[in-house]
Amino acid sequence: MRDGHVYGRTLLPGFRLVKPPPSHHDGDMCGRYRLTNAERYADLNDVRLGGEDIPARFNISPTQTVFVILDEKPKEFVPVKWGLIPTWAKDRKIASSLINARCETVAVKPAFRTAFKKRRCLVVADGFFEWKKVGAGKQPFNIGLKNDEPFAFAGLWETWCDPATQEEVKTCSIITTTPNELTAPIHDRMPVILPPDRRAAWLDPSTNLEQLQKFLVPFDAGKMEASPISSRVGSPKNDDAGIIERLATTGDFLKKAFPEPP
Repeated sequence: MRDGHVYGRTLLPGFRLVKPPPSHHDGDMCGRYRLTNAERYADLNDVRLGGEDIPARFNISPTQTVFVILDEKPKEFVPVKWGLIPTWAKDRKIASSLINARCETVAVKPAFRTAFKKRRCLVVADGFFEWKKVGAGKQPFNIGLKNDEPFAFAGLWETWCDPATQEEVKTCSIITTTPNELTAPIHDRMPVILPPDRRAAWLDPSTNLEQLQKFLVPFDAGKMEASPISSRVGSPKNDDAGIIERLATTGDFLKKAFPEPP
């Protein structure tokens, strides 16, 4: 039985095991996220919204335009494409395979090492999505902070010049790390979420690499929550508030999805 990206058996009304979107990124995470309240982040962190409208986005996908904060003054949201294109790339195709950078190799991998040293950014979000294997399929989860406040991923950015058109394109990548206690049962990676007191140092070009590496750790699980959501998130065409509505679940499902350790 198929329903768009849906397959497998029905667990509850409106609740199905789903096939996640294809993985095209280094570290298999994070491949989807949301930013529904950029204004709230701007107010809390003294950041300008910039010259473009920032609509609520509930299902941001790779290669789409996203908003980041660079090491510029005054701080403001800057539109870039999600999927880093190194300066030496011959074309844009590489972007879809570089939406994530692993913390273990970001300082040495040719595609990321220069940006890690010189061009770091904050990728603003208020939640991200991941798929947990359950039986024969995978169940999507919405993951964010308990207070639902927006936060910032540790990101990298580059400016690439298209050799065919001479167009300059800004692109970015999100760094991933090992999971915390909340995300580990769902996936073996999670994006690096920077606490507020580390964001300025992350952007500062003078911060040494040893200190930067110390930032690339799992976020405090006690401040986060995860909830199962609709399989509609599997299609980037679906971008509405219904994406993040928590599905009704039963105790039996939770026991199966998050079994007790032996």
